[in-house]
Amino acid sequence: MIDDAFRATWSPRLLSVLRIIAGLLFLQHGLSKFFGFPAPSPATFQVYGLLGAAGAIEIVGGVMVAVGLFTRSVAFICSGQMAFAYFWAHAPRGFFPQANTGELAIFFCFVFLYIALEGGGPWSVDAARKRT
Repeated sequence: MIDDAFRATWSPRLLSVLRIIAGLLFLQHGLSKFFGFPAPSPATFQVYGLLGAAGAIEIVGGVMVAVGLFTRSVAFICSGQMAFAYFWAHAPRGFFPQANTGELAIFFCFVFLYIALEGGGPWSVDAARKRT
């Protein structure tokens, strides 16, 4: 079993790692929509439509979450975007997330909600700003 001292030391650091990874994964979805990198965007993508707004949130929000700048607010916005994406694009396709391909939207929604509650952790711009 992991002792309390080890957990107290590493839990905040692991929160920072979770935040960085979630932000970078979110960023790639926006980059895909706007630049076709690392994979092509959906054929229905329009810069001025809902997917364009989603892509902008994914790029800006992904970078800001990854570096930990205004983490709580930005993560809350990203969580809301993923909730909207699930109910707008996935839920109409069926009840079960595996059948409607909404697992990732649900997962991002709750990871960002957790980050919005907990903050960016010690390895973030927010934490560095508090130290100075």
